[in-house]
Amino acid sequence: MGFLEALKALLPGRVLTREAELAPYESDALTAYRKRPLAVVLPEKKEEVVGVVRLCHQYGVPFVARGSGTSLSGGSLPVEDGVVIALNRMNRILRLDPKARIAVVEPGVVNLEVSRQAAPFGLYYAPDPSSQPVSTIGGNVAFNSGGAHCLKYGMTANHVLGLEVVTPTGEVVRLGGESLEGVGPDLHGFFVGTEGLLGVAVEITLRLLPRPEAYHTVLAAYPSLEAAGEAVSLIIRKGLLPGAMEIMDRLSIEAAEKAVRAGYPLVEGLLIVELEGPKEEVAEEALVLERVLRESGALELRVARDEAERQAIWKGRKAAFSAVGRLSPDYLVQDGVVPRSKLGEALREIQRLSREYGLRVANVFHAGDGNLHPLVLYDGKRPGELERAEALAGEILKLCVRLGGSLTGEHGIGVEKKGYMPEMFSPEDLLAMEEVKRALDPKGLANRGKVLPEVAGAHA
Repeated sequence: MGFLEALKALLPGRVLTREAELAPYESDALTAYRKRPLAVVLPEKKEEVVGVVRLCHQYGVPFVARGSGTSLSGGSLPVEDGVVIALNRMNRILRLDPKARIAVVEPGVVNLEVSRQAAPFGLYYAPDPSSQPVSTIGGNVAFNSGGAHCLKYGMTANHVLGLEVVTPTGEVVRLGGESLEGVGPDLHGFFVGTEGLLGVAVEITLRLLPRPEAYHTVLAAYPSLEAAGEAVSLIIRKGLLPGAMEIMDRLSIEAAEKAVRAGYPLVEGLLIVELEGPKEEVAEEALVLERVLRESGALELRVARDEAERQAIWKGRKAAFSAVGRLSPDYLVQDGVVPRSKLGEALREIQRLSREYGLRVANVFHAGDGNLHPLVLYDGKRPGELERAEALAGEILKLCVRLGGSLTGEHGIGVEKKGYMPEMFSPEDLLAMEEVKRALDPKGLANRGKVLPEVAGAHA
């Protein structure tokens, strides 16, 4: 029996091989890259994932696990002549324990659904990437997703307590558990953010938090992006730790307004700050925040008076990425990190690069932890413009590393950034990563061709 026949016997009626069936899986949200897989499989339980991975190992066929395909770095791009393991049907919340404040979920559960199910118990799941209405927990684990509130609450890795993982050889292992107090090495923390290179998570234990008692959400308008960036540093220096701090530039504000009419002022820089916690604490911090924002040169301050106004403010920010599609036929979303103290410098340099390359750049970013998301606008139908956009995006990444930051904050390396890994890591670092990969995946089957540059080793 050949490989495809064995797959079809394992998952009757849930193996896609026809051209029209495969087309939706050819790319993820980074649509500039496309690959045609050999097949797409639709498992409905973890035993079927184990069976598929073991078949891939037996026949030497590469595979990639995929959720909703919202990766912006080509992380869930298919491997040519490989298998896509589409996990959307594994979307059950297996257990929600309000006393222990945990949720045990399958990888296809949508991020926002965890908070919806936890809400009746006064709990929620903190990581909130912009894609949270559609992105899955499995994908969030693969890329260590963050979101607007990661400044105060941390990334996905800070909220995953345990994992059940199918290794690339088909072995099933449990990492971590259900407690914040782990014993031994932090293996589940090691797995989070490895972009599918070390296996497939089939069961994930998440930490839930009590919903904050009060929110205080403020829009501050600035005459320049640099002024908004400087305000962020000033807020932190005053000892405040907001739940979120987000910055948008004029281009992204215009796009968001056209898309969702959030009522944003059309200025050069917009800062969103959200305080959250006990009522008394938030009330005291709100007074300090207002004073700091006025001192920072804000042109206008707008405070959300109720939950509807708060949601309107966040709707505009969350819609910004998709809304930029109204301004340009195509765009690349970049994702790098700079120290907060270098935000102003980074933004000035991005504006200079934009002029140099003759391409518009819309800036949206998690200002609190210096996580930049420049969107490079281009028209793929114009000869050479995609290549120019990629070159500009690459210069932004080099800038981030040069300023003491990182190649990625939450979107991952995928295929898009792997060529820039030597900018940040030494040959010895890359070799160590390759050796870990080879030890756990001797045939180099799991998400082949991602993250590690080819020079690092045979299975990169």
